[in-house]
Amino acid sequence: MALGDTLNWPFFSEAHRAFAKELSAWAAAHLHTLPHDDVDTACRARVKALGEAGFLKAAVPEEFGGMHPQLDVRTLCLAREILGFHDGLADFSFAMQGLGTGSITLFGSPELKSRYLPAVAAGKSIAAFAISELEAGSDVAALKMTATPDGNTHVRLNGNKTWISNGGIADHYVVFARTGEAPGARGLSAFMVDADAPGLSVKERIEVIAPHPLATLQFNDVKVPVSNRLGAPGEGFKVAMATLDIFRSTVGAAALGFARRALHEMLDRAANRHLFGAPLGDLQLTQAAIADSATDVDSSALLVYRAAWTKDNGAPRVTSEAAMAKMHATESAQRVIDRAVQLFGGLGVTKGVKVEELYREIRALRIYEGATEVQKIVIAREALKSRPAKPALAAE
Repeated sequence: MALGDTLNWPFFSEAHRAFAKELSAWAAAHLHTLPHDDVDTACRARVKALGEAGFLKAAVPEEFGGMHPQLDVRTLCLAREILGFHDGLADFSFAMQGLGTGSITLFGSPELKSRYLPAVAAGKSIAAFAISELEAGSDVAALKMTATPDGNTHVRLNGNKTWISNGGIADHYVVFARTGEAPGARGLSAFMVDADAPGLSVKERIEVIAPHPLATLQFNDVKVPVSNRLGAPGEGFKVAMATLDIFRSTVGAAALGFARRALHEMLDRAANRHLFGAPLGDLQLTQAAIADSATDVDSSALLVYRAAWTKDNGAPRVTSEAAMAKMHATESAQRVIDRAVQLFGGLGVTKGVKVEELYREIRALRIYEGATEVQKIVIAREALKSRPAKPALAAE
């Protein structure tokens, strides 16, 4: 039930355990001292603090100021679980540094890696991942933003991106646009775009139930060097899916952190709140809620860290494993947190109480980086691949 118990599982090395212990101690000592009121200020403060403490090194490879030779998904998941347990905005800030540069790590040229990754690891530069559009969220192949050639050395980006995390405060964006090499998903490419590029503007800031910096971005003839492309022409879908293949498991890890914190709050409430002359925990319905929640937490941990371990041990893709981890962990975290809110009664829906905050934080995780319904389709398709259709019987 506790992270310490999970760390005894064979998924982890001593280095992972040491990292988790160090980050847990730092988070408990420092995160509550950072600003919380203005969301932009709060995110910038968390990126800076995580960078100065050395934890953002987990988001980039060792060659460019990182912690491991390549991205280590177990470390990324541990970081998100621990930060999620303590502070949802800190988890968000860490996650976007990784997601916003994962495509550079996987597909960027040495020059692009040198230009962007060290500053991200140091917390001096804020990253973002700009793929979603108003009519193209889960359906990446429906993207309409265009990148048209401007001579042989540049392209011009035109269109809008929306629901972009860190929109308005990021220093650079990974942007996906239609370059037309082929129909649908095969005609997309990815580019690095600096936030101060002429023609790039914040069209609208988006308010959500758990405050995070989100925005709609407008690209009006934004001139970008072809050398800023990630991967080859037409490989944008490949870039996006390979990036999400690493970071989708970490969404499950963040949900796991939220669920583990809700269970922690639930246990404390059950032990210390008296009802009808006895601790709340003496009631069998309370015990049932605790048992279901503890089981949800451990099953999510198993799926999250199986996916991370599998990827770290050389699997080229963990499509099904990551989808299962993301789907189960986010859905079960919603249930755990809802039980905790119910157990707190009126306090559970009172601003300033932790379980109320968790209730708002968890909802978006069931949607972004592939909604639960999309994950079910992914899992089913992967399962069906292992059962090829039998030849049709000839008509009699």
